[in-house]
Amino acid sequence: MQKVTAILLGAGNRGAQSYAPYALNYPHELDIIAVAEPDEERRAAFTAAHQIAAEHAYSDWEQLLAQPKLADIAIICTQDQMHYHPTLQALSLGYHVLLEKPMSPSPEECVEMELMAKKHNRLLTICHVLRYTAFWTAMKRVIDDGKIGQIVNIQLNENVGNMHMAHSFVRGNWSNSDTSSPMILAKSCHDMDILSYIMDEPCEVVSSFGSLMHFTAENAPAGAPERCLDGCPAEATCQYYAPKYYLGTGRGWAGKFTTDTSLEGIIEALGTTPYGKCVYRSNNNVVDHQVVNMAFASGATAMFSMCGFTRDNTRILQIMGTKGDIRGNMEEHEFTIHDFITNEQTTVRVEASHEGHNGGDAGIMRSFLREVRSYAGGESESSASVSVRSHLMAFAAEESRLNGGKPVKIEELHQRLAAIH
Repeated sequence: MQKVTAILLGAGNRGAQSYAPYALNYPHELDIIAVAEPDEERRAAFTAAHQIAAEHAYSDWEQLLAQPKLADIAIICTQDQMHYHPTLQALSLGYHVLLEKPMSPSPEECVEMELMAKKHNRLLTICHVLRYTAFWTAMKRVIDDGKIGQIVNIQLNENVGNMHMAHSFVRGNWSNSDTSSPMILAKSCHDMDILSYIMDEPCEVVSSFGSLMHFTAENAPAGAPERCLDGCPAEATCQYYAPKYYLGTGRGWAGKFTTDTSLEGIIEALGTTPYGKCVYRSNNNVVDHQVVNMAFASGATAMFSMCGFTRDNTRILQIMGTKGDIRGNMEEHEFTIHDFITNEQTTVRVEASHEGHNGGDAGIMRSFLREVRSYAGGESESSASVSVRSHLMAFAAEESRLNGGKPVKIEELHQRLAAIH
């Protein structure tokens, strides 16, 4: 088997913990030979773990991509608003690119990246990892085999989990759309993609409602300070009190904002990073709940609901077809098929992978490397062309939400963007 070489841009959580471990677990398939990461501690830890030569460890992506092409692929895991320029540069240098989702908060940049991949005849694969999990691939097979007939309606609920909501979308990197992306893109472009994947036909019209309802200053407990450690009177009753969570059941999440995960290291980080701020006094503006209604080309419809006020962090769905329906829970790793003709009920339980995103992180790496080795033109399973369609669904949803739920036609949105180019 031909070993693929790679460079990594961004050794944060997704880059270092989700995709790069594939090189450590399957060294005969992948070798990461260079990294760009501005955080010195993260860069040093990643360089040591992957035995990268000192001269190939860079503090920013511009330095790395200023070099002649060093490897076969570029794995780009910078922040959302830093995807566009390194992706274009990597494609122009001849790298095949694996890009963390979302492609970009800008629809114009998404379209431009798609066009540049085609211009340079390179793979640009977007990390829609749900497509690569056993749960969704098994369900897709059932649908494609005609077990439930033609799809009429899908109801998909994304239960974000209240503590995940607070960590990532109130205190964390994706809390403010001005510096990251709208919630529907940052968190739920996975869901727009999986709906597109299941339906396998164009989405034509989208409408959406949602708001930031709870995590606002108006809902702060009386006397609550800017930081939890500054003596909060609601310490005993607030579910989001940072020390209680990050020193307790959420300790595993502390590694996402400090490399020193000792008790002392976590406490120090809670005093200096956004993760120690009161959730009601943070610089957040993304919605904490949103619904999206979609109409597809066949006349089928879908309803998506994202909510940050749930106990479990999972996706629950019902797919209703003309011959049967499917009901499933992703975190339970199973779904049930009801046959309307025979009245038979079949439960499909998939193997529960312990790898990231229920095996999706390793799954997309395996698929992408296979596509790189055999590349002779064409598109990948979750190519930029595929991803742009689901990204447009998310952009349309946000446009609709900001305009009081006014329906947005996808083709009209696409034509507006195409006219720019």
